Amino acid sequence: MDGLKKLMFLIIGWIFLILGIFGLFLPFLQGILFIMIGLAILSSQSKRIRDLLKKMEKRYPHLHQRVEVWKEKIRHWYKKETS
Repeated sequence: MDGLKKLMFLIIGWIFLILGIFGLFLPFLQGILFIMIGLAILSSQSKRIRDLLKKMEKRYPHLHQRVEVWKEKIRHWYKKETS
């Protein structure tokens, strides 16, 4: 069951990331928001994404704070499901 949750987080994270990329070009989608949500979800499962977020923290501290907020929300949701 734990492997299924991990797979679902990866799928959902990549969906948000792809929507974010489309949102950069489409006026009705908030691209940056979807990218940040996708990165927050994927960072819980991928060391590469966590490393990318560390680089982003140095370069864009205001965006990093938003990602951290989403990571905490996702952790909270995940803990509710596992309890």
